[in-house]
Amino acid sequence: MVNEKYKPLLEPFELPNGVQLKNRVIMAPMTNYSSNSDGTVSDDEVNYYIHRSKGVSMVITACTYVTPNGQGFPGEFAGHTDEMIPSLRRLATAIKDEGSKAILQIFHGGRQVPADIAPNGDVVSASPIAYPAEGKPVPRELTEAEVEDIIVDFGQTTRRAIEAGYDGVEIHGANTYLIQQFFSPHSNRRTDRFGGSLEKRLTFPLAVVDEVQRIVKEHATTSFIVGYRFSPEEPETPGITMSDTLVLIDELSNKNLEYLHVSLMDFWSTPKRGIEDTRSRIEIIQEAVGDRVPVIGVGSIYTAADAGNALASGIPLIGLGRGLLIDPDWVQKIEQGREEEIVTKLDLDKQQELVMPTPLWNRIINNPGWVPGV
Repeated sequence: MVNEKYKPLLEPFELPNGVQLKNRVIMAPMTNYSSNSDGTVSDDEVNYYIHRSKGVSMVITACTYVTPNGQGFPGEFAGHTDEMIPSLRRLATAIKDEGSKAILQIFHGGRQVPADIAPNGDVVSASPIAYPAEGKPVPRELTEAEVEDIIVDFGQTTRRAIEAGYDGVEIHGANTYLIQQFFSPHSNRRTDRFGGSLEKRLTFPLAVVDEVQRIVKEHATTSFIVGYRFSPEEPETPGITMSDTLVLIDELSNKNLEYLHVSLMDFWSTPKRGIEDTRSRIEIIQEAVGDRVPVIGVGSIYTAADAGNALASGIPLIGLGRGLLIDPDWVQKIEQGREEEIVTKLDLDKQQELVMPTPLWNRIINNPGWVPGV
């Protein structure tokens, strides 16, 4: 029997386009470094998703790159050519067969693309400003024509997602990748129509949204989901502040999206600068968005109580990332009234049982603290 306390987590939810989600729990996108060298989805990757797709209502995949020079990591699956549609379809089918909506996250790594992965070492971004970390290359500034081409590429990868059978796409405007690089005053020092003022720095992100939605209108039904993920602040000066983000989400909230997804390591983190408000970022964002578009909140949610408290904040949808790495049966345990059995520390003896691909497992082991118990 379901504990009454946690029933709200299992309640269905209707997205703005009428699509019904079976519950409020979403699998958040996490890079797994486990695709084949040719950019196709691997067997281990498919099995990893199958093992985590049954309980949640929606699975947002790891990011897939929309152009050859957009690949951000080794072992990342590709979506930049029609030849990749069978690979994309294989993953979509595997997720949907478990009863979850399949959402393909689409992105371009920009200046975060490693030089040894970028074709001919050509790392690109909004401006020739390196990411502030040791060993990061100075990117080449994209021409206006190249920026326009990348906008089209986001649309074409969306078309491939439609043809591959996905239920939707998530535009990855977070985590310091290219879309965020155009919005950020740190990485965007352009003086053309794609940079300068806050409004001009919004041009590229909003153009990507418009192009994706244009392709959806042309190639998909009204049930196709389009979401947008963003990071609310940057530590750099100059950098994105909460006041900047409130302008961004106001624009996005008027774009008829199915959801906005806040990228946070801690659900309850508070603003660093830009506004005087002691509430959590997520509560400020939810208030600003209102009922215009649903918000997915994420960040260090491991127990049923964590998720229940997060939902009680007013956020309608909860994203689980690391929690599902540690316990793929997280939702099922709540459904069965076994929430006390949810595992919150990674068992280092259970890689096979957890169906964790070796490249991902090694990344976790070599990054102590990212997953509890390591």
